[in-house]
Parts: sequence; C-alpha cells; structure tokens
Amino acid sequence: MRYEGKLYRPPSEAHSYILQATIGCSWNKCTYCDMYRDKTFRIRDLAETLDDITSAGAAFGDHVEKVFVADGDALVLPLDHWLPLLDACRRAFPNLRQVSCYAMATNLLEKTSDELRTLRERGLALLYIGPESGDDLVLKRIAKGSSFDDHVEAARRARAAGLKTSAIFLLGAGGTERTDEHARASARLATAMDPDYLAALTLTVVPDTPLATLERRGRFVLPDVHGLLRELRTFVAEATPTEALFRTNHASNYLPIGGRLPHDRARILDVIDAALSGRIRLRPEHTRGL
Repeated sequence: MRYEGKLYRPPSEAHSYILQATIGCSWNKCTYCDMYRDKTFRIRDLAETLDDITSAGAAFGDHVEKVFVADGDALVLPLDHWLPLLDACRRAFPNLRQVSCYAMATNLLEKTSDELRTLRERGLALLYIGPESGDDLVLKRIAKGSSFDDHVEAARRARAAGLKTSAIFLLGAGGTERTDEHARASARLATAMDPDYLAALTLTVVPDTPLATLERRGRFVLPDVHGLLRELRTFVAEATPTEALFRTNHASNYLPIGGRLPHDRARILDVIDAALSGRIRLRPEHTRGL
C-alpha cells in the first residue's frame, strides 16, 4: 500500500481502509483550503490501485468493513477505474459493507444517471459533499465552483441513484460581513439537499491560502467564538431535512454535539444556548485541528 502526501478523511471514516485512487483534488481552487495545494492532481495508475487493494486484502481482509476512496474528490474517477476498483474491494474484503468518497457537485453532475446507478449497484454507497455554504455570494467568494442550485441538483441525482449523501457546511465561511446570510442560506440548502448525514465544521484560516491573504488585508474577518456558535444555532433552528443524522464532532469545532434533525432540534438548541451562556465548556483552542 502506497500513499502520497497527507491523507484526509471524515471523522466517521476513522476505522476505514483508506484507498488513495486519486492524488490531490481536481478542483483545488477553494480559497480556504490547503489540503491538496502541495499536490498536482492526477488519477493513479489503475494497476497500482488494484495492487494496493490486493495487499490490503492480504493483510487486513476480514477486518475491513469500510473503504474510503481518497483524495479530494474521488468521484471524478471514470467508470473504467471505478468499476474494477469496486469489484476488487468486494473480493479483497469479504465483510465490506460500505465504500465512500468525497465528491463535488460538479463530479455528480458530470456523471450520467446510468453511471451513478451502476456505481451504486457495484458497491459505492456514500458521498461526502461539502457545499460549505448555501449563500451564492459566499460560494463565489470562496471559489467553490458550484451554486446553491447545483448542489440541490447533485443531491437529487445521488438520491435517485440510491446513493446516500453526507452534506458538510462550514461555520464562519461568510465572515462577519455575511454571517447571518451564510447561516440561513446554509440551512435552506441543507433542507433542499435533504442528506442522510449532516455536519457542521468550523473554518480555520490557514496560512498561505488566498483566504489568509484576504484576512491580512482586512477583507475577511472570521466571526469570534460566540459568532460561530450563533451561526450554528441559526443553522440548527432552520435546517429541516427529512431525517438527517447531525454531527459537529470534527476537530475544528468548539462544541461537539449530535442528534437527528429535525427530531432532536430542541435538545440540540438547548445545548448550544448553554454554550452561549457559558454553562458548557467549549473545546480548548489548543485541541482544535483540521
């Protein structure tokens, strides 16, 4: 098994086998992100990827239940890579129950409905999609590359193909200037995408990113901790998916919480209110991370 550079995966993939089928991110323009800036995007040689699956199967076969396909937006892989990869995973891991990957709205919209259904039938189960915001102005400012409507359509097509989705939003992405617009529009998008899983992360301004340059020039101001918690409160109060498992357990967050939306909305809001009033301790700054 061979890996290039740093690897990133969602918190829920902590015990998954990570298969690096692509290197970097095919978009790699988001102003806040430095996860793949040290990599030039490419699709790994299929034979190398299949060799890694065989090696992992020999070493861990019966113990692997979940596979996360990296790097940044692996859904971009063409079907002539995806299908052999999925078939090899089923052979190598007899107890396999889920294959997942990061995906952009553009990745989904570039696949046909038949291609998405074929991927689901062959074993791809879950897509992690990070709109970060539902505010089209914020989406343009962070160079996300897709709009509110693009993400709604992408989620609809995934759902029609039988794929589960996890939608990820980024507290603070609108800065202090658009904090309310960002929170409310993100809640609207979470409702419209209607994902199976829903997560809120907290923006960290990473040195040497375009966003850090904007911050240095006074053109972006990250909300303070209370401002971020107020965004979270607005998001939870207004997002109404059918029934999404909601988490803020990512290391970037000050307040790890969880439940189902909208079922557990009142309880979650009570916890956020307790944090805003100082009755609950927040995660210490030095323990936060990306």
